[in-house]
Amino acid sequence: MTPLAARSNVRGLPALPCGDGTLMTTQSKWEALPTEAINPASLAIDKTPVSEIVDMVINEDRKVIAAVQKEKERIAHGVEIISQVLRKGGRIIFIGAGTSGRLGVVEASEMPPTFGTAPNTVQAIMAGGQEAVFRAKEGVEDNYEEGARSISRLRLSQRDVVIGVSASGMTPFVRGGLTRARKAGAKIIFITCWPGSELQNFVDLQIAPAVGPELIAGSTRLKAGTATKMVLNMLTTISMIKFGKTYGNLMVDVQTGSEKLKDRARRIIVGVTGLTYTAGFGWGYEPTSGIIKANTPDTEVDPDGVAFNTY
Repeated sequence: MTPLAARSNVRGLPALPCGDGTLMTTQSKWEALPTEAINPASLAIDKTPVSEIVDMVINEDRKVIAAVQKEKERIAHGVEIISQVLRKGGRIIFIGAGTSGRLGVVEASEMPPTFGTAPNTVQAIMAGGQEAVFRAKEGVEDNYEEGARSISRLRLSQRDVVIGVSASGMTPFVRGGLTRARKAGAKIIFITCWPGSELQNFVDLQIAPAVGPELIAGSTRLKAGTATKMVLNMLTTISMIKFGKTYGNLMVDVQTGSEKLKDRARRIIVGVTGLTYTAGFGWGYEPTSGIIKANTPDTEVDPDGVAFNTY
């Protein structure tokens, strides 16, 4: 049997050709991971017309929604953990490598402009540092000790929460960081696409959407990345809503650093207060200001209860 003929007989592992034309399977500690499995739907993807590959991707991405839906109770629990941390003045720390690390960086970088949080409130640790965000640095994810050191530098306390992100659930850098976070007494949330990870018995909460094998075996920037981004979106956005960072669905703590955001701020003022678009700046509003509610998150806010805050 040739390797090409063996495509239809794959059962979770690739068939590798030996010198005599026979086949053997690999043996490794990663072989049983769902993120490394072979997807039977895409065995001949390299011979498939583009339009059909597009259909394949769409069909696979539908599974992401279903997988995340099954984790909704755990996601809600995660929101409660993060909300409590924010109320106590604690920090949210993401730690990851590769795609998982970059997704954490996206969350951390978007919180200040969107919700007016202080830069140190939501932070991200990326294996390999800032350079690895833009250019892959293979091998840095294997450094357990550096993961621990990266967390140690932050001097965590019981008020903080660390969110480890690892699609495979095996990343040593992330595991080192979470181990150090546990010693510091911080809360730990672990996001993975391997429901069977033994870390579920070590962390406070594991969120594990089971998206199944990728169209390209092991390419976790696909379904695993999409599922992870969905989970992170919900954890941060809902937590900020419950922390009083919106008025209805308006981002009233937005940072107005661009013309588009200045215009959005003015439209928020108009919508909330009933002022005209031009009069919206008649209150001494400065383009560098953010908008906040004068009332507490639990208080009904009327049009006169809008105040301005310069950051």
